[in-house]
Amino acid sequence: MQYQSQSVAKLYFIAAIGLFLGQILFGTIIGAQYIWGDFLFPAIPFNVARMVHINLLIVWLLFGFFGAAYYLIPEESETELYSPMLAVVMFWVFLAAGVLTILGYLFVPYATLAEITMNDMLPTMGREFLEQPTIIKMGIVVVALSFLFNIGMTMLKGRKTVISMIMFIGLTGLAVFFLFSFVNPHNLIDDKFWWWWVVHLWVEGVWELIMGAMLAFVLIKTTGVDREIIEKWLYVIIAMSLITGLIGMGHHYYWIGTPEYWQWWGSIFSAMEPIPFFMMVLYTFNMINQRKREHPNKVAMLWAQGTSVMAFLGAGVWGFIHTLAPVNYYTHGTQITAAHGHMAFYGAYVMIVLAVISYSMPLMRGRVANSNKAQVIEMWAFWIMTVAMVFITLFLTAAGVLQVWLQRYTENPMAFMEVQDKLVLFYGMREIAGIFFLIGLGVYIYSFFVDNDSAKASA
Repeated sequence: MQYQSQSVAKLYFIAAIGLFLGQILFGTIIGAQYIWGDFLFPAIPFNVARMVHINLLIVWLLFGFFGAAYYLIPEESETELYSPMLAVVMFWVFLAAGVLTILGYLFVPYATLAEITMNDMLPTMGREFLEQPTIIKMGIVVVALSFLFNIGMTMLKGRKTVISMIMFIGLTGLAVFFLFSFVNPHNLIDDKFWWWWVVHLWVEGVWELIMGAMLAFVLIKTTGVDREIIEKWLYVIIAMSLITGLIGMGHHYYWIGTPEYWQWWGSIFSAMEPIPFFMMVLYTFNMINQRKREHPNKVAMLWAQGTSVMAFLGAGVWGFIHTLAPVNYYTHGTQITAAHGHMAFYGAYVMIVLAVISYSMPLMRGRVANSNKAQVIEMWAFWIMTVAMVFITLFLTAAGVLQVWLQRYTENPMAFMEVQDKLVLFYGMREIAGIFFLIGLGVYIYSFFVDNDSAKASA
């Protein structure tokens, strides 16, 4: 059954895809700057392009998570959203804050941006991924609390399910751990220690709950498998994700001045992190094999399958490659880290947001699914983006291995910039793959504008 207030999600999804496009455009700019260091300089320096690229990633995924919650919570709760008006108001507040922040990065020197936003009153700026002005961070907190209030009240007045509860816990954790972005000690070791409480506990902690809930929702809707079966799998996967992910944060504490026991804790629990992702692969394909109906939205199921496989490869396998302390001693901060980050984010979070969008957008437009023609085009987009991301990861991995050898492992290490010159071939191939990824995203967006004369959505 469709609920009228679910249409709020459409705003969030449209903004998410628009910001996603911006993120990939800046990614191709950064890729070009790795090859030609003065590309677009001084208009868009590398540090600014990278800051915009990463911040757009975070913001558009948050739009995707919020939109997914506004769609699935009313359906899971079997009631209308508590306040659609609040959701719309907070959408425009969040979008304005995000756009103003990106424009600030692009057109205002960072030191000036800090000054005009009165960062000196509560200094929080200047740290990777958390570059947002303090006033913007406060706005994000207000948006997150309003969002949690809205979906929390919706759940209170309706049915409570495992999926909605896990989604709510994950989103609450997202808001709570973001508060550590306001902790900014003068001591660099203390700073990095608490900084990871935002960055790691988001992507390898509470975000995994959000991903698990979204994946379970799509699988229930597209396969018709009994809810109880999917929920049992979900409990086990989420428990393993939290145990390994939370303690596995120690792999960031190896070399920042923290006690040596983190090398053992971080190595052991990080080595276990691929387990829940492998379980997710088994879970997804098992549910699809047990499906009780053939859902017309084939492409949403494809995105769900892709999520489990690519998350296992990116977050699991590529994470394991360099997570053990004796290996990480040589690899941390190299292009191997970048390879892991690219595939992990794409597999674990980008693909599941696109899966929910692909499932829900046709329904919000009055159809059970997009037309076969539109779905075929979207499947092309899936494969172009996914194969491109695999090649981006492989080229960055090759660059990272060579970087480790020339710069860190050999008896006569070369200088950083000298090594970078040796990696240009891999950077060039990575840029070509990045352009193909951008083309794939363009095909994905185009698929929503293709002729869609499918059957109208049923109740």
